[in-house]
Amino acid sequence: MKRIYNKETINHIGEKVKVAGWISSRRDHGKIVFLDLRDKTGLLQVVGESLEEKIQGESVVQIEGKVKERPEKMQNKDLETGKVELEIEKIEVLSRANPLPFDLEGELTLPVALDYRPLVLRTPKNKAIFKIEEGITESFRNNVKKMGFTEFHSPTIVPTASEGGSELFPIDYYDKKAYLAQSPQLYKQIMVGVFEKVFTITHAYRAEPSLTTRHIAEYVSLDLEMGFIDSWQELMETGEKIIKGILKDIQKNYQKELGLFSVSLDTEFEIPRIKLKEALEILYKRTKKDQRQEPDLDPEGEREICKYVKEKYNSDFVFITHYPVSKRPFYTYPDPENPELTLSFDLLYKGLEIVTGGQRIHDYNQLLKNIKKWGNDPKDFDFYLQAFKYGMPPEGGMAIGLERVVKQMLSLNNIREAIPFPRDMQRIDQKLNEKE
Repeated sequence: MKRIYNKETINHIGEKVKVAGWISSRRDHGKIVFLDLRDKTGLLQVVGESLEEKIQGESVVQIEGKVKERPEKMQNKDLETGKVELEIEKIEVLSRANPLPFDLEGELTLPVALDYRPLVLRTPKNKAIFKIEEGITESFRNNVKKMGFTEFHSPTIVPTASEGGSELFPIDYYDKKAYLAQSPQLYKQIMVGVFEKVFTITHAYRAEPSLTTRHIAEYVSLDLEMGFIDSWQELMETGEKIIKGILKDIQKNYQKELGLFSVSLDTEFEIPRIKLKEALEILYKRTKKDQRQEPDLDPEGEREICKYVKEKYNSDFVFITHYPVSKRPFYTYPDPENPELTLSFDLLYKGLEIVTGGQRIHDYNQLLKNIKKWGNDPKDFDFYLQAFKYGMPPEGGMAIGLERVVKQMLSLNNIREAIPFPRDMQRIDQKLNEKE
């Protein structure tokens, strides 16, 4: 007999079937035993006479039996299979689980949840997080393809820093020096010269000495770059379309998962655009804390400006624009009206930056000059500069931090909750030895 999935049992009432999965819970009522069997499609109630042995939760079993419709008063409307149950005729233990270290349905601290990640990932809320994360990735890919973007795969081993700075992970590359990529920036710009509009979904690495709730050493970046732009404003318009498309897709297709976090997504809104200088002035008036000479918003400032935007525009999102040249990488296009500022932006979502983007310098000589000005050796960028030496249209792009979107969408406390296997200063799966 061929195995079927739990959710398929509702189409086999009165028939004998075979199912398999993990035992999520067991309830003994006299001689009658109730098991909740979990597979990839959800839970199924299984009932039978007293089992000869105690089967530990999370053990993997295979069960044959007859599907019966539950009495109407006994049906579980919150369960996709809630109108049926399976009467056990034969049960086989495929893999016996050890006693669980804690109740999987209880509240766990983050360190414990990370120490027992392979087990804790099985819980309904964790499964929901990563189903939604998959949905966001799928929505991003589908939406940008509809806009005419071509996907490519960017390397994660690079010869030099794409954005400068020291936040790099060096690696041994045969007998040469190499690094893990901070971003796919240089490669997606090169690919604009091939396909005009490109995107990549890739891992990026930042050796930031930080243990905050918003920073992580390895993350997934949803990147796009587009040529022949009429204005840098076109980039923000594209970003807004993508974000709205993602929210609409998740709200439509993942209501069950969103419900576990009591979340309903607003999909009808306009995203305001505020220059950084104006944002700092607003914050000064609201908080009396003078940061008007700062080149960026600090975390407190990001949260406060989003509160202001929510109050005034009823939007969870805001574009902050015109960051100083000193705060942006060498390839960022300066504002013709004020060369000390750039045609760049961050998109904040409920108090956290989730997108960074802007127009890029496409003139070869100007780019070469900037590389030198930023203290870099042009020889390190010969490969990249070929794309501009032989013709590059006006272009720009953006990068969306996947895990940050998930964190803000579900109001998670820590970005590590939005990553199946997080890497930070203290952990690569297991905790690192502090003495080493």
